[in-house]
Parts: sequence; structure tokens; C-alpha cells
Amino acid sequence: VQLQASGGGLVQAGGSLRLSCAASGFTSDYYNIGWFRQAPGKEREGVSYISVSNGSTFYAASVKGRFKISRDNARNTVYLQMNSLKPEDTAGYFCAARRGHRLISSRWADENLYPYWGQGTLVTVSS
Repeated sequence: VQLQASGGGLVQAGGSLRLSCAASGFTSDYYNIGWFRQAPGKEREGVSYISVSNGSTFYAASVKGRFKISRDNARNTVYLQMNSLKPEDTAGYFCAARRGHRLISSRWADENLYPYWGQGTLVTVSS
């Protein structure tokens, strides 16, 4: 399994970016993708999650209403549309994958549940 994250960049506060996570190596749609981020000096945190098989989603409270996760099963790609960006959204963003059943709301942000990780893409939001 390989994950390729892309789409990061420099944007002004209030702007938008769309991150992509291209997955390869899965033989079915029975897997899950989580987006995580890590800012300098901070712990990695869960941002959003999607079950590729049934489309169920979760969001961190800090991004709910501003970010939207979606998937294109034909392209094996998951997107994270980030709107109304704030300087505190500045971080390296990573996508991670886990096979199998969708995760429940209390577990999706546990990074230990994701065995596959992409290389990350940097998002910088200027004030």
C-alpha cells in the first residue's frame, strides 16, 4: 500500500486549499483514510476521516464547518477541501490508511490504528 499526499502550499488567512491523497495497493474499497496534521512543537492530531466504502465522515471540532473530506473511488483518491484557513491550520498534513470496517466516532483520530502513512504535504497559512 502506498499513499501520496499533495496539494499543500502557502495561502493567506481566509483562503482555501485542496489536499489530495492518492492510494494504491488496495484491492477493494474496503478501507479508511484519515487526515492528520502536525504543527512545529505540537503533537500530531486527527483532522478528518472517511470510510472509502460507505462515505461516512468525521471531523475534528477545530475544522468542522471549514473542511470537507470526500472521495473519488474511481481514482482511488481522497480529498480534503480546506476553506476559511487560519494561521493555526499551519502544519504538515499527512494521510493515513487502514483496511476494513469503518471506525467509530471515538476511535477515528487514534493514529495507532492506521498502519499506512503518506509522506505529508506542508500547509502554511499567513496572517
